[in-house]
Amino acid sequence: MQETLNFSERDEIVRFISEKGIKILNLCHIPEDGRLKTLSFSATGGKRVEEILEFGERVDGSNLFLFIEPGKSDIYVKPKISRAFINPFSTTSTLNILCEYLDEHGKPLDVAPKNVLARAEEKLRSSSGIVLKALAELEFYVVSKRENEMLFPGVSDRNYHESAPFTRFENLRNEVLVMLSNVGIGTKYGHSEVGRVFSKDGVFMEQQEVEFLPQNLAEMAESISIAKWVIRNVCAKYEVSVSFSPKVSLEHAGTGMHIHLCGVRNEENVVANPNGTLSTEALKMVGGILKFAPSLSAFGNTTPASYLRFIARKESPMHICWSSRNRLALIRIPLWWSFIKKGEEKGNLKETFEYRAPDPFANAYLLFAGIAVAVNYGLENSEEALKMAGDLHIEGTGGRRKRLKVLPRSCSEAAKRLRRDRRFYEANGVFPKKLIDKTIDKLRAFKDKDLWKNLAEKPEKIEKLLGQYLHYG
Repeated sequence: MQETLNFSERDEIVRFISEKGIKILNLCHIPEDGRLKTLSFSATGGKRVEEILEFGERVDGSNLFLFIEPGKSDIYVKPKISRAFINPFSTTSTLNILCEYLDEHGKPLDVAPKNVLARAEEKLRSSSGIVLKALAELEFYVVSKRENEMLFPGVSDRNYHESAPFTRFENLRNEVLVMLSNVGIGTKYGHSEVGRVFSKDGVFMEQQEVEFLPQNLAEMAESISIAKWVIRNVCAKYEVSVSFSPKVSLEHAGTGMHIHLCGVRNEENVVANPNGTLSTEALKMVGGILKFAPSLSAFGNTTPASYLRFIARKESPMHICWSSRNRLALIRIPLWWSFIKKGEEKGNLKETFEYRAPDPFANAYLLFAGIAVAVNYGLENSEEALKMAGDLHIEGTGGRRKRLKVLPRSCSEAAKRLRRDRRFYEANGVFPKKLIDKTIDKLRAFKDKDLWKNLAEKPEKIEKLLGQYLHYG
């Protein structure tokens, strides 16, 4: 078991490197694609280490962000002293430190997704006094070859909470939980998920899930990126692969990244009333997200594969509505721990509402920034948000669901929705104009507006598309 690192001064890191015999210092950062990037340095020279820790290093921003032009591409990565961990996968003793992005003047880089999120969180806090906390459910498929007949083959798409020997990758998943703890990420639990795929070409895929403990939005976004890095490395150790694709096969369960949300003011969760019902403030937050749901897809569902998950359903949302416990609703209110008395658990974060549209291909920083904008809109525009929440509540509505609006069916449609709502995201300087421009351009470039039509008329084209995104994200 590795020790948890909690540095507050550069001198502490320099001393740790010397005392523990650290050979490599990695500056790690998370750019537009959400994957953990690494810049490595020899850690054997004390003065050089001090210089790296104080100033960071210059990097090519145009290869990290679409939003940065090659002509002015130099940016800086600056170590965040408080976020360091031993690399558990390196064969050489290595210390990883997470970094911030700075512009040419040494200021926070305005287009860096983490800094967009920081502005969105600050706008929400200053307007309402509320800090959003998030808990993400990260689903994924472990992908392996079927070299011989499985002793306990199980049943397709009946893998939920299955135990060994009917689940093949329980040990792998448990090792992921241990590794996440070792790098400072708290988890709620892990379990086998519904999906179980036996493909014709001898590939076996089994779905797993890791759920995190609630954190501030920026911390949760960081945890998601590091968790993907951990999962991929553990899978490599077991000589298998992993896919975070929203849809690995049209016939099988899709992969989501459901987000549980609660609002905290003065260390108290404002989602629930004292009697355990949904609070008015929570209804405003829900109404805000429902209003922005179509354009939020631009950040939470970023590839054509994302929309095949919606189309195929299988516990995936499609209609813009909310409900208690209904897993086909875009927002659902999960069962709360009603037997916990008020005051028994300081800062109780168990009372949440769940936003079910996002998938693991999302840029979590931009997704959470968009959610913060939507929540803030709902809180500032009470009458509109409450009306929307009232109109789109589906309990006891019978056939009315057929008249509900649906989420976008393609990246092209999501781009159109983002263009329509862009003034809200750009308000108060939260989302830079050029970031919105590039996001729209990227979504349009997929040219997938006929995705729904191709599903029926060109199934072979859809299967090829799914294969293309198996190891994306």
